[in-house]
Amino acid sequence: MQSRKERLLHISNNPEISVLIVGAGINGIGTFRDLALQGVDVLLVDRGDYCSGASAASSHMVHGGIRYLENGEFRLVREAVQERNRLIENASHLVKPLPTTFPIFKWFSGLFNAPLKFLGLLDRPAERGAVVIKIGMLLYDFYTRKQRTVSKHVFWKRKRSLAMFPALNPEVLFTGTYYDGSMLAPERIAVELILDAVDANEAAIPLNYVSLKSAQGDLVILRDEITGEKYHVKPKVLINAGGPWIDLVNRNMGKDTRFIGGTKGSHIILDHPELRKAIGEHEFFFENSDGRIVLIFPMMDRVMIGTSDIRTDDPDDVVVTEEEIDYFFELVNRVFPDIKVDRSQIVFTFSGVRPLPYSGSKVTGQISRDHKIEIIDSNSSTSFPIYSLIGGKWTSFRAFSEQAADKTLGFLGKQRRIFTTDIKIGGGKDHPKTQSDRDKWIGEISSEINLDQERLLLLLDRYGTRAKEIAKFIVQEKDHPLEHLPDYSRREIEYLIRVEDVNHLDDLILRRTMIAKLGRLTQELLVDLAIISGKVLGWSETDNKQEIKRTVNILETMHKISFNQFIDNTGS
Repeated sequence: MQSRKERLLHISNNPEISVLIVGAGINGIGTFRDLALQGVDVLLVDRGDYCSGASAASSHMVHGGIRYLENGEFRLVREAVQERNRLIENASHLVKPLPTTFPIFKWFSGLFNAPLKFLGLLDRPAERGAVVIKIGMLLYDFYTRKQRTVSKHVFWKRKRSLAMFPALNPEVLFTGTYYDGSMLAPERIAVELILDAVDANEAAIPLNYVSLKSAQGDLVILRDEITGEKYHVKPKVLINAGGPWIDLVNRNMGKDTRFIGGTKGSHIILDHPELRKAIGEHEFFFENSDGRIVLIFPMMDRVMIGTSDIRTDDPDDVVVTEEEIDYFFELVNRVFPDIKVDRSQIVFTFSGVRPLPYSGSKVTGQISRDHKIEIIDSNSSTSFPIYSLIGGKWTSFRAFSEQAADKTLGFLGKQRRIFTTDIKIGGGKDHPKTQSDRDKWIGEISSEINLDQERLLLLLDRYGTRAKEIAKFIVQEKDHPLEHLPDYSRREIEYLIRVEDVNHLDDLILRRTMIAKLGRLTQELLVDLAIISGKVLGWSETDNKQEIKRTVNILETMHKISFNQFIDNTGS
């Protein structure tokens, strides 16, 4: 990838482009990759970092949405479970099959609610019983019977359930286990999609920290949020992939729309060995007493708990509240009543806004999770059409991106030349799946590059087969483990900064790695990472201090992570 400065110079000298995509969440990034593979010249911009908005606040699941069945969204569920399987196959280094267990406390509850909701005669949540859940799991299996990527569901009675999960509430009648997908690092999927797009097409240009300020006629004014410099581009088509900010982006272009009616979803991550042991490698996915679907999720050696579903009008002002934390603790007590949780175990919190279509539904869970494209045709104020990508979810981003790309190709008079259905993502290319294949890969690369096998295995787990490229970079100069996080090394961090468009310290700790999310960030480590970043990016000592302060402020205000009286002489 060219340097950021080179890419900005390119658009300054070549303002005419076929497609401008505003918003580098997963829908924007997926569409960017798809168009890049078709040979289209396409520019992707985001006012923040890649995958730093709604797409960074996911529940880390790749799933079909079993509860959407009772809303009658059969097409969405069919598409989502098929796309779930494709992601497990195409990004096997980052998306793994996830046994998902549903504890069931009633027999027939909710049996008549589903048809009433489908007919629009009921608009409130209700607990699902064994019969309803069994039907849903059978449909799940049916929709992907030809792919066979994951195992079929199983149902266990109380005795077997308690034998498998001894800490489970003894009032449980059954547990049903089906398979979805786990994506521990969704932000890495996003970055690798961008890298794939750039590798495939030199006319595909991604730029983070570039915002859309206004549009008039054939001209769009962009602003570099790092330098303040403005750029003018002339797109033939503009794709608004702003997620929760879609209406704001349209207003900046003089278009008064109300496409989005988002809801807030929050999560907390705990360092809780007892709870982590209780769930094993299963996600527990169930209904709280209010009918809200919630989850307890294994995240490496941590446990993630979520999620809320609260209407919000301001996507820039969402953080986890104390009330939400209390709610999460209550839901744990419902399923594991003898396991105690408290605030001292929280290592990270995050919250985001689902970019759902505007709806008058009284119950947020009844708002469709499906996706669609709203079109604003060219007119006297703007000479290009605007395609607003409404809704969607991580699981089905590829299908939605394909739909958006096809719409765009049609307008441009171009033919699709490649489908993304079976294209591997980033380090998923030639990824070894069996243990023998992994051992063979590690042995061959270790001999070729002269890096010890234990280190290579760690890189393979993080980056898939991109580990080879990273290993080559590491051995070019002397390397050593980070003092305060020895399973990372200085050269590995330098690679991420140089190759993956790191511009701020929070890009590195929140999205290129899981360091902050897993609660592994210390004050000393933050200083070390700032020094490494500063040397690569040319920061001054003052810049280093400002970056540390910026990052501490983000962690404290957005993620409730406290760095008590962080030292003023950091970065020196």
